Amino acid sequence: MKGKATSFDIAHLAGVSQSTVSRALRGSPLVSEETRRRIQSAADTLNYKVDKNASNLRRQHTGTLALLLFEDPTADDSHINPFFLSMLGSITRASAQQGYDLLISFQQFSRDWHADFAGCQKADGLILLGYGDYQSHRDKLEKLVAQGTRFVRWGAVLPGQPGVSIGCDNHEGGRLATRHLIEQGCRRIAFLGDATPHYPEFHERYRGYATALREAGLAVDETLQADAETTERAGYEAAELLLERGVAFDAVFAASDLIAIGALRALAERGFSVPGDVALVGFDDIPMASFVNPALTTVRQDTGKAGEVLVDQLLRLIRGEDAGSAMLPAQLKVRRSSQR
Repeated sequence: MKGKATSFDIAHLAGVSQSTVSRALRGSPLVSEETRRRIQSAADTLNYKVDKNASNLRRQHTGTLALLLFEDPTADDSHINPFFLSMLGSITRASAQQGYDLLISFQQFSRDWHADFAGCQKADGLILLGYGDYQSHRDKLEKLVAQGTRFVRWGAVLPGQPGVSIGCDNHEGGRLATRHLIEQGCRRIAFLGDATPHYPEFHERYRGYATALREAGLAVDETLQADAETTERAGYEAAELLLERGVAFDAVFAASDLIAIGALRALAERGFSVPGDVALVGFDDIPMASFVNPALTTVRQDTGKAGEVLVDQLLRLIRGEDAGSAMLPAQLKVRRSSQR
């Protein structure tokens, strides 16, 4: 035989039809195990390699998942929230374990990214990380649903959301963080972070914070809340605003670790010790949280499990199986910043 072996060559050597060879090589259950072994032996003898591109084209299947990572305001030029970096690794591993390549695309909120990926042959499905203001983002998610695009997203899991969402139990995480501060003897606990439905994850953390206060018989004081996005600068400015109001507080629950780290600097510059004067808790457990001084108590989101669930649910959609939103548990990681 001259040239590259084909499925017809395998069929001749194995004594079966070419269609049986095709079914066996793509793992069809219609082929018996004995026939499958005979065909595989013939393929090995002929040094036959499956052309994945041709096979995928015939099945309208790319073998690729697309991860759309949305820009975040950051102190450096990366524009990537550090929290998503560890999740990026877990999604990459989970995709490879399922035999899929991962296409990573950095997106700007202003672009019509929902149209760019609709009906294209770049990927079999989308994973969305980050979204900024959810109220403006939701319209694009609804368009993805209308277009039949298979996608999953990381974010708050709430009733009536378009598509499949995987997220942390933000309400319980906020409750755990605030209850911990109350157990440390704190009674005037501030919340730093946007507390509106525009940022539903922060909103749920704020609701958990309010729940814990009420459970302890403490009032929810609106003067102890200051808006902040997920950056150190926003946390610094929110803490400064809180201090300028002149309201007394003995603890801060920040809606993210980056906000908490910014608040830590503002408190230090004003002469407040942490945790001596003000106890401090963040949310996310990014790697930096354990290296600041004092090490930051935080609510951990399981990014390893998150990557697995995101990929698993997206593949279920791709296969036409039932897939649904899910909340992963939050875990409190107690470190020095909150221990009185």
